[in-house]
Amino acid sequence: MLWRFTIYLCVQLLGLAAGWRVAGPWGLAAGVVLASWLCWAWETWVGLSVLRWLRQEGDAASAPALHGLWGEACDRMRRLLRQREQQVAASDARLQEFLEALQASPNGVILLDARGHIEWCNQTAAQHFGLHTERDRMQSIGNLLREPAFSSYLVAGDYSHGVQLPGRESSATHPVTLSVQLHPYGDGRRLMLSRDITALEQAEAMRRDFVANVSHEIRTPLTVLVGFVETLQTLPLKEDERARYLGLMAQQAARMQHLVQDLLTLSRLEGSPPPGMSDWVPVSALLSHCEEEARALSAMLTRGQARPHQISFPGPVQARAAGQVAGIASELQSALANLVGNAVRYTPAGGCITVTWEVLAEGGARFAVRDTGPGLAPEHLPRITERFYRVDRSRSRDTGGTGLGLAIVKHVVQRHGAMLEISSVLGQGSVFAVHFPPARVRA
Repeated sequence: MLWRFTIYLCVQLLGLAAGWRVAGPWGLAAGVVLASWLCWAWETWVGLSVLRWLRQEGDAASAPALHGLWGEACDRMRRLLRQREQQVAASDARLQEFLEALQASPNGVILLDARGHIEWCNQTAAQHFGLHTERDRMQSIGNLLREPAFSSYLVAGDYSHGVQLPGRESSATHPVTLSVQLHPYGDGRRLMLSRDITALEQAEAMRRDFVANVSHEIRTPLTVLVGFVETLQTLPLKEDERARYLGLMAQQAARMQHLVQDLLTLSRLEGSPPPGMSDWVPVSALLSHCEEEARALSAMLTRGQARPHQISFPGPVQARAAGQVAGIASELQSALANLVGNAVRYTPAGGCITVTWEVLAEGGARFAVRDTGPGLAPEHLPRITERFYRVDRSRSRDTGGTGLGLAIVKHVVQRHGAMLEISSVLGQGSVFAVHFPPARVRA
């Protein structure tokens, strides 16, 4: 401030000196006035330059370089502008992080204004409803999503619960279900969340079907047992009739016992950790056990018939050359024997069942069971390994199946890192093959 006063005083003195020299005593007043006008013009020009900078909304870097009082004012304004720019940059960074977090969300997120127009949506929501993140911005959600259930939900205004809608990619063969709910916030704005609940719906449907199937499978033999027990308790029967009824009761009791055993096996497989790589099982032992069970089952099913099954297994030399498989012997034996047993059960008498073990070029192995049975229609192949799924229920019950065998096989195969491959032609037979990875096979 003192420096500024000094400059002003020096300008006045120069004006006095110039006026005295030019016009004598009468020039003193003119010199003072002229010096004052010069100072005022300079201050005005500096002030206008500062004002011009502020009007142009310049940033801190474009501030004019001044000294004195205006320079200090510019410096202070420059610091304030820098602080504001830093705050804006920090806010933009936080907003970007927030939007990136919403983008990474597995749920769909849509921000709606007070009129129901889309202000922002993430990629998941765009996939759920077929939206375009840029093109559909500020479009009405009611115009883009025309499901009657959603329109009623949007108009009703009761957002305490959600609504279920079919997804954009939903079809008759692959249904997709979305759960959508609106959450009001701010000044009339709404947050719209969508979640793909297809897997949950399928799991719930599988649970209901599983409970219904288990109840049905247990209720049927129980009904037979209760009926026979009442008959034995109320009617005088001959010894041969009593023996026949007791035999049928034992058959139904065995059926329930097999069902419970299979259910316990499935529960144990789902709840136990995958098998390690320390236990190695000889393939020859697995094949030998499968052959014994297959021939015994075939003899029981074709008893009294002229043409038994033609069952073919690898010879002793081939079986010994097959090497070993890493895993749990009981689980592997159960899975492979189940595949062979199914082929025997569903192949008519006189048909062929061929079991092979092939060492693959990449080091893995392929266990395959080929039969000449009735085969499977293409629509049954994707579901054949589901629990209690049967192509022919009456045929399954006649052969003693519980409907859980292939489900157990699938779990055992997956636990051992292998892959179950099923191919079939209706009327020509089927091939069930297990591909073991190289890590679980050794010579």
